[in-house]
Amino acid sequence: MTVWRAPGRINLVGEHTDYNDGFVLPFALEVGCTAVVEPASPGRDGWSVRSAQQAEPVVVRRSGLSAAPDVPEWSRYVLGALWLLTDRGVDVPALDLRVDSDVPSGAGLSSSAALVCSVTRALDDHLGLGLDDDALFALTRDVENDAVGAPTGGMDQLVSLRGEAGHALFCDMRSHETRAVPLDLAGNGLAVLVADTRAPHRHSDGEYGARRSGCEEAARRLGVPALRDVTAADLDDALAQLNDDELRRYVRHVVTEDDRVLSVVRLLDEGRLPDVGPLLTASHISMRDDFRITVPEVDTAVDALHEAGALGARMTGGGFGGCVIGLVSEQSVESAGEAVRAAFADAGFGEPSLFTAAPAAGAHPVAG
Repeated sequence: MTVWRAPGRINLVGEHTDYNDGFVLPFALEVGCTAVVEPASPGRDGWSVRSAQQAEPVVVRRSGLSAAPDVPEWSRYVLGALWLLTDRGVDVPALDLRVDSDVPSGAGLSSSAALVCSVTRALDDHLGLGLDDDALFALTRDVENDAVGAPTGGMDQLVSLRGEAGHALFCDMRSHETRAVPLDLAGNGLAVLVADTRAPHRHSDGEYGARRSGCEEAARRLGVPALRDVTAADLDDALAQLNDDELRRYVRHVVTEDDRVLSVVRLLDEGRLPDVGPLLTASHISMRDDFRITVPEVDTAVDALHEAGALGARMTGGGFGGCVIGLVSEQSVESAGEAVRAAFADAGFGEPSLFTAAPAAGAHPVAG
């Protein structure tokens, strides 16, 4: 039996920049998914998948992706690595897989990457494949893109695989090079307060894909490989070349968001954590006004956190729901949380879930 655990993540700053070859700054969470891989019962030649969060198991024959049967979407996140490894020439034997996650689903904390990365690391270990960091990352991203059909850019998988305790992970999404950046919350008397608005979103829906295709179209019209190649200094000239207001908004968000990531990394390297607050807020305004991916629940939470004295606040994740983060003093965590609850009650929204988050380790083995 082989057991691995991989975390969900909070994205400190850098939204929708990943698939534009840009920069992101997430950190891994304590919550995550645990995957168990063991040989199948004698006499059975197939793959069995069970989830603690699902009522029924899924049992399929061994196959590649092209011959994969129609199965529930959740199980594709688990079976995807098996299908793709088979397509790549690995003789994957009959196996039993079990998964158990405590990452809130649909909250923008990347429960999907935690699931995929825990399964992939467990399979690599159990089968003795010896995949290096780059190969593991590529496989996990391919599972979501090809086996599930979710057009994610790869940030979630990188931090779930490579996150470090006490650090955010600066990711260059073109080269996939990463660097740990100190995120000393306790040493600065600060906390990241997370408000799960419980307004769920889905990455595989049309809105996320529309933003991605729009960014790709804008890059094509601007004659650059990706929007990452438009710098903040180039922005005005780039916007003048576009006659589509929607594409102009997309470009403005991505270019300014990349610049915000670089600024936050510089501040953290200099030990100036409190100074990143205004950049977090600017990121939210850009997501709200230019990329237009926020919803009333997340805007209400951000406003409430600011009124409660947060240094900065923003939605985190792909948008259209999910979580908001606020950079608050340790002493004001409770009062800031109460402010969000009161604002939700006044607006007639459901009760939000509130907790603090600190950077944790990436995927790691667990004693069976």
